[in-house]
Amino acid sequence: MTSNDIELQAADEKYLELTDGRSLAYSESGDPSSSSLAIFLHGAFSVGDATQIPQILVEKNVHSVHPTLPGWGASSPRPKDVPYYVTLASDIAELIVHLHPHDLNLKIYLAGYAFGTIPAQMLYGAPFDLFPFGRSVVGCLLFAPFSPFKLHKEYAKEMTAQSYVALGPLSQYVPFNLLPRMSSLYMKSKLQTLEKAETFVREEIFGPMGEEDNTVFDEWREEQGVGKGAVQCKIAKNMCRSVQETWDGFFEMPDVMHTDWGFRPDTLNEDHNRRPILVIGSPGNAMAPDTMAKWLAANYKNCHYRSVSGGHLATLFHMNDMWKDLFAL
Repeated sequence: MTSNDIELQAADEKYLELTDGRSLAYSESGDPSSSSLAIFLHGAFSVGDATQIPQILVEKNVHSVHPTLPGWGASSPRPKDVPYYVTLASDIAELIVHLHPHDLNLKIYLAGYAFGTIPAQMLYGAPFDLFPFGRSVVGCLLFAPFSPFKLHKEYAKEMTAQSYVALGPLSQYVPFNLLPRMSSLYMKSKLQTLEKAETFVREEIFGPMGEEDNTVFDEWREEQGVGKGAVQCKIAKNMCRSVQETWDGFFEMPDVMHTDWGFRPDTLNEDHNRRPILVIGSPGNAMAPDTMAKWLAANYKNCHYRSVSGGHLATLFHMNDMWKDLFAL
């Protein structure tokens, strides 16, 4: 462990020993005795972090739980001989039992950002015999979502060249995870230290933001009472934490996007479809093109689409309002 590793430890992170011997890291906020439970799944190069949640969740006394996905941060990689959606359903079910063991009135809200919208959808669409807590799900919120590449035949049409190579068809034709491994060499150079990670976040994530994005971001930051530079520092720290133990989560991203998610959005039964999904897209999102959000809106039976201006980060600055919209559906 380096001096930088010590600096990255999260005091609020907790760990659940799973029945198969693996470990699941998570962060939580709010009243743990509440029967309203929000499960938020993070995006790539991040970890479960509940240190700052939308105000509406506080007002509604929601227990907010942010698990770290398999192979990211301190969460163990998943067994490769088991489909991703099966392992995910088992892990999250164990976490719910651990946190709410005797609550028969549980109302579960699923949410995810970017790559995290994939596991959020897997849980939403999972058969109830695989994920019994699906019967307690009352809504799903997807920020900057990805569509299932196996079903959305034109998913790559508006991808950037970089995303097309890293996540698109080529990722399935080049063997041995060669493309993700090549990409990791670049990212490792950017995440060697927290200082380098902060520079990367400022220059390559926030740098391309337009004037409108920056205005919305500044307004959001002031509403949240967050100091200038604090958001960039937090993102950088979580990026470093996400690959501190292993890069397995990053290496398997293309395969998870292209694999069977365990269901089809357009053939879900009525028990699944009665639960609303709110999809938040943005026309300037180059990483998860808005066409993917619109495909989801057209294929889920009870889906509601909202559009916000801006790029990939834009949806996050509207999170409080979007949670309000979901509660109103």
